[in-house]
Amino acid sequence: MAYKIMGITAGRKNGNSEILLKEALMACEEAGAEVTMINLRDFHLIDCTGCTACTKAMSTGKHAGCVLDEKDDKKKIMDVMLNQDAVIFSVPTYDLMPASVYLTFAHRSLSYETSFLETIGAIEHKDRVAGLISVGGSTRSWQSMALEGLQATMFTTDMKVVDMLLATRVPAPGQCLLDDKLMARARKLGEHIMEAVQTPADQRKWLGEEDMGWCPNCHSNALVLGEMQWDGLHYPVECQVCGAGGTLEKTEDGKWKFVIQKDGLLKDRTTVAGRAKHLEEIAQTQGGFFSDPVKIKLVQEKKAVYAQKKFKGIE
Repeated sequence: MAYKIMGITAGRKNGNSEILLKEALMACEEAGAEVTMINLRDFHLIDCTGCTACTKAMSTGKHAGCVLDEKDDKKKIMDVMLNQDAVIFSVPTYDLMPASVYLTFAHRSLSYETSFLETIGAIEHKDRVAGLISVGGSTRSWQSMALEGLQATMFTTDMKVVDMLLATRVPAPGQCLLDDKLMARARKLGEHIMEAVQTPADQRKWLGEEDMGWCPNCHSNALVLGEMQWDGLHYPVECQVCGAGGTLEKTEDGKWKFVIQKDGLLKDRTTVAGRAKHLEEIAQTQGGFFSDPVKIKLVQEKKAVYAQKKFKGIE
């Protein structure tokens, strides 16, 4: 049976994001994969309303789905995407981070939290891998949250990222075609995807550039100063993407590196066990609120002032 590989883009038709994605997918197809590709701009997608129906249910161990699934195309896409062996995402960056149409799609994925659905027996476990391509017209300085923004949307649906590509300085439609090295790198990403899906799940590893990013766990380029977490856990420095905790240490050649401490992967978002820690937080914070009628009544009383307050708007 052929491996199923899906490509998802959110750029202009025949633009750089589509072209680089197609180059990667062509490598997969040539290796015998069954390839599917969509552009999110061809679908109707509604913004998450923040109703919390999905997480309210999760906090009580139930699955409610998304209240918007019958109103747009999100579920149609997810039914196909979650049945893939691998997905390659290729998204343009217009201002530091992934394009909004992709984020609209991705932010609706919480109701599909695969580790939760697997825990309650709603779905069977499936090991998936992903490749990420971010495309922009400048250098990394104006795409500083691009790949990291894409990475942050992989955890909910349990996608193991095995390679990432930051395509820089290609502002004009199709301009990537003038850069032979960039096109070759996109093809290599597709080859890495095929290598990963043909490797046993417990042996899959990072296949991209070895020294990419600060974090040795997820290869993101974003670190933040650690703050006290809800359960008292604290790391001096954290990876903004995967949540790895550790410190900055100086190497023998005078450079700095991020060193993950002994318990630094306790809440690693790239693992089911790590994400389960967040489900515990949801149950404690949100579940604790909705199960306490005193707190609910107090909020309702205090909220009246703000519900009644009106300001001048725009006509």
